[in-house]
Amino acid sequence: MKKFLKYLLALFFLFIIFSFCFFFVGKPKPAERIEWGVVFSQKHSQLLGLDWRENYLAILDDLKVKNLKIIVHWDLIEPKENEYFFEDLDWQIKEAEEKNAKLILVIGMKTGRWPECHIPEWVKFQIPNSKFQNYEKFLLDYLKTVIERYKNSKAIWAWQLENEPFFPFGECPKIKKDLVKKEIELVRSLDSRPIIFTDSGEFSLWINAAKFGDIVGTTLHRKVYFKEIKKYITYPFPPVYYWRKAKLIDFFFGKKVIIAELQAEPWCKNLIYNCPLEEQKITMNFEQFKKNVNFARNTGIDTIYFWGVEWWYWMKEKGEDPRFWENVKTFF
Repeated sequence: MKKFLKYLLALFFLFIIFSFCFFFVGKPKPAERIEWGVVFSQKHSQLLGLDWRENYLAILDDLKVKNLKIIVHWDLIEPKENEYFFEDLDWQIKEAEEKNAKLILVIGMKTGRWPECHIPEWVKFQIPNSKFQNYEKFLLDYLKTVIERYKNSKAIWAWQLENEPFFPFGECPKIKKDLVKKEIELVRSLDSRPIIFTDSGEFSLWINAAKFGDIVGTTLHRKVYFKEIKKYITYPFPPVYYWRKAKLIDFFFGKKVIIAELQAEPWCKNLIYNCPLEEQKITMNFEQFKKNVNFARNTGIDTIYFWGVEWWYWMKEKGEDPRFWENVKTFF
């Protein structure tokens, strides 16, 4: 019995050593050509005190971005039950069409930017004790309305359904797999475009994302405030960590992996618009920005969307540092 336990223990340690070497040792070959894009949130731009339309037009006209991921916030689109406000999103899509930009629309209830889930107040009000229960019908009706409105847009090439729905981050109800399956079935019944499904780049193997989506989207963050230990940290993962996982997803599922969210703005203890500029520089300054870009290049992944375009514009207009904005022009 003791020999057997020793044998099992040896196998366990060998597995740990092999896993460490597999995910942490090596240097991927950078992609020959990278498609760069940006993620835009109307709500986040407004919370930064910006004119969000000016911000959006500057992305298209000054940066000349051709790959854009638009976050669609449910509470902005359906502020009252069955009363939809599409004017702002219509405008964003129309401008993108006129500039020949390619769009990903992020739809669902958890679409990114704090508090992550953007559930309208009227939905919360109808839920007993505001515990986010029995909201499925409201969500599916909303998704159906949005997709039917925009499925004929020539600019939209993919839908991103939810944003890291199984990763426990944000003020959200627990999103169950059964609900996600219903969402996916609904989207597929209405439109044939690919579905992007995202997961944490640092704390997931992306298996669920590969099972649910046609394309796997990962996050890539480097310096953040880690509230569990109340400190600013740099993640220890090397570029090969992301590349190996992408290769596993390709091998087992035949799915492409993209970086759907590359950190290019600060991650503060408090929300960015309540964070002093000096504190912002702890997790994002121009040198850190360049490091993050080089890190992403070295993952070997060939499609990368920046997370932080609203902040670059804020830095240019109000932070007196246009370097981020000016530097990225070479990417597009």
